[in-house]
Amino acid sequence: MAEYICLFGKDSAAIVIKQPKKSPLFLRMIVLVFAMVCGLYICSVCLKQLSNVSFQSSQLVQTTPFDSHSLGFVTRIHYPKPQTFNRAECGHNPVRYFAILSMQRSGSGWFETLLNSHSNVSSNGEIFSVLDRRKNISSIIQTLDRVYNLDWFTSASKNECSAAIGFKWMLNQGLLDNHKEIVDYFNRRGVSTIFLFRRNPLRRMVSVLANSYDRYAKLLNGTHKSHVHSPAEADALSRYKPVINSTSLIHDLQETENSAAKALEYFNTTRHIVVFYEDLITNQSTLKQVQEFLNIPVKDLSSRQVKIHRGDLSDHIKNWEDINKTLNGTEYEKFLRADY
Repeated sequence: MAEYICLFGKDSAAIVIKQPKKSPLFLRMIVLVFAMVCGLYICSVCLKQLSNVSFQSSQLVQTTPFDSHSLGFVTRIHYPKPQTFNRAECGHNPVRYFAILSMQRSGSGWFETLLNSHSNVSSNGEIFSVLDRRKNISSIIQTLDRVYNLDWFTSASKNECSAAIGFKWMLNQGLLDNHKEIVDYFNRRGVSTIFLFRRNPLRRMVSVLANSYDRYAKLLNGTHKSHVHSPAEADALSRYKPVINSTSLIHDLQETENSAAKALEYFNTTRHIVVFYEDLITNQSTLKQVQEFLNIPVKDLSSRQVKIHRGDLSDHIKNWEDINKTLNGTEYEKFLRADY
């Protein structure tokens, strides 16, 4: 409240108005309001990160790779002591564990060759393709322990001085059936998860059918090859055009997306990143983000593998007219024209 002081002189009178002092309560209110605004901003950022992976109309939508660091996840480091060899001078080098969760014909083989071109990474392939290794949760845990203890030997192994060790795991190889125990294992041992999917499941379907056909046809001089290293070999395999079942096509596409959604839901509590095959091809920063996620030195990665099915999908599907008619006007119509 303003304070009035009246001074009366001999000939005149004057009124002096003294400005009020700022109340400490007022200053506290300003600080409180500022803190509330900052808190709301931080919460909004966190919510955006949590909702970064979303599903709309049964379709997987991902704008940028999931940034687990912002949610307080810390990359665990390990100092394994393998039983089969001595790490020698590398015994004091920390190792990080990872697993690539994917589906067949989603680019995981190519992605692994890229990672293995890094001098500090050992990704040991599709180890659970062998049924005995996943017949029950006990055999799964025993296999995981061997891999992360550096006692698993493949052509990709750089065991002594590996800085990141892992493998690829298909969703249909006991992963979803035993997800509770596996998630517990990943969190307990600090295993980082790399999800690798395709934005266009129709192209994946073409690759699956063509690869299945070549298992028996053996188009390359009587030899079956899932991956090739020359344009000539790629052209030879791409000449086969599979027939896609148009009656069950939409259901099959939905099943593929549902499997990816289920995996993301089950493994959401692990430290993870979502990577898309198409982004690896078109966005050079994607591989950089993966290396940063693994906390390894960022290097230029390379692979000798050559893409088999290139160009328009209409060149690779025998019953293209039926497929085009089935998907036109549906939420999957965009897959007809999307490249890669």
